[in-house]
Amino acid sequence: MIATLYKGFIIGILVSAPMGPIGLLCIQRTLHKGRWHGFFSGVGAAFSDLFYAIITGIGMGIVISFIENNQHTLQIIGSILLMFYGIYIFRSNPTKNLKNTRVGKKTYYYSQDAFTAFLLTLSNPFIIFLFIALYARFNFISSDDEKIEWVIMGLGMIFAGALFWWFVITTLVGKLRKVFNVRGLLIMNRTMGVIVIFLSLLGIIYSLLG
Repeated sequence: MIATLYKGFIIGILVSAPMGPIGLLCIQRTLHKGRWHGFFSGVGAAFSDLFYAIITGIGMGIVISFIENNQHTLQIIGSILLMFYGIYIFRSNPTKNLKNTRVGKKTYYYSQDAFTAFLLTLSNPFIIFLFIALYARFNFISSDDEKIEWVIMGLGMIFAGALFWWFVITTLVGKLRKVFNVRGLLIMNRTMGVIVIFLSLLGIIYSLLG
């Protein structure tokens, strides 16, 4: 049970970490409207991630026996995909479209921030493939999870991990908003890329030696 919880938490962070369009949106709203506007935008994105996590879990459950019979192979494949994902994060420049992102003068309610971010994240169903890779890498859904409440709690930890990430990022950007620049954003993105690549290499080594 403990393993399911911490795996879910890590998956939630890894899904939210890249500085894509939603990350830029949350940072922009934090810089221009304040920390909580950015955080609630992240809350909306986290709800969308939870939706896709559930969909992926249902789909993974259908082929659970295949996954368990090929656990090591799938973990290696998942780790390799995760490595390419980390390389993409490292090489991408999140500041490229920063100047094209505009936040209007109108002050929106937090619910509007969350709803717009939810819709934007929901419009990218390809996140399912990332969840599949992460589920396989961490063996997140397995027959060992006999109690459905354990699975539900694991999914809840994915949501908690995503919320934790957005809370940390918006808090950091909020405190450094006066000195935060595009270079800092690029360094943060590359740092996350290195961390993801490192985790994927550990996963490959563990799978090969396991």
